[in-house]
Amino acid sequence: MLENLNLLPLNEWEEYKGRPFMIAGPCSAETEKQVMDTALGLKALGKVDVYRAGIWKPRTRPNSFEGVGSKGLPWLKKVKQETGLPISTEVANAKHVYEALKFGVDILWIGARTSANPFAVQEIADAMKGADVSVLIKNPVNPDLDLWIGAMERIHQAGIKKIGMIHRGFSTYEKIKYRNLPQWQIPIELKSRLPQIPLLVDPSHISGRADLVFDVSQRAMDLNFDGLMVETHINPKVALSDAKQQVTPEELGQIIEQLVLRDPKPHNNSELNILGDLRQKIDWIDDQLLDLFEQRMEIVKHIGEYKRDNNISVLQNSRWEEIIYTSIEKGAKKGLSREFINNTFKAIHQESINHQMEILNNRK
Repeated sequence: MLENLNLLPLNEWEEYKGRPFMIAGPCSAETEKQVMDTALGLKALGKVDVYRAGIWKPRTRPNSFEGVGSKGLPWLKKVKQETGLPISTEVANAKHVYEALKFGVDILWIGARTSANPFAVQEIADAMKGADVSVLIKNPVNPDLDLWIGAMERIHQAGIKKIGMIHRGFSTYEKIKYRNLPQWQIPIELKSRLPQIPLLVDPSHISGRADLVFDVSQRAMDLNFDGLMVETHINPKVALSDAKQQVTPEELGQIIEQLVLRDPKPHNNSELNILGDLRQKIDWIDDQLLDLFEQRMEIVKHIGEYKRDNNISVLQNSRWEEIIYTSIEKGAKKGLSREFINNTFKAIHQESINHQMEILNNRK
């Protein structure tokens, strides 16, 4: 069903292999001058493949700048005419699709809030039927891989063949370094399931800060993702939306120049043998981890039985807080990130709760 999917905004995807496919432009189209000045700055770099700008902006709270609306579409059309760059914008409903296609928008993308809503995605898919357009789908705000893939399937069933995905991180209530939690394992799993689908990264929304855009972009290249969508503004300080995470065209040029591109596979048998030996060591350690998890859960079983026999509740918040605090401290001394320790021990804790609940609810 999905074998023939590909993102072909210009000629052939193959021509972009070996370098990141680059989409750039302002978070929001604000004025015709701002749109054109940014586009000319990006065109001068010679390394941007598609120009992006938000026309309709879904904002978290009312009374924020929600985009200029359809009056900005002629500005994008002018960018295409004067620079030759394909143009792209976000759509969130059928009206947006009709308006964007009317002005010759080459790539439509579906945002994180919209991709989380199957009803909205289906409305968009229905509006796209019969259109020759490329579609990019950002991950839903919540970390749900099946929901993300489901959005793609709805677009594909509407007859759209040129489809790509964008990883922009996931919302979290926790205070972290980034605006959105990267959770790289989710796009990695997507790439594993659907290797033929181009997968781009939006470092602007993951980082939330212009000074972190390069770091996230480099991580995307290290993981062999296909391209980047970077929010770029001619003067980010006066941007009407997401000012802190936008870079100038000149700064984007520096980011592209500094990126280190990795080869996806070893060059020769010698490198392959070295990697093979190291991977065997990792496999052995992983086996040891599984054995330790088994031993841990055996102890959890005894704890569950004791709580059952003495009518003690499963969840002990003070105990959990003590475990996570101590583990984060110990992990930091071993070079392990707070995020890794937090996520790992949360998963272990949840599995322990599940084991104890099963014991309490199946009393013989």
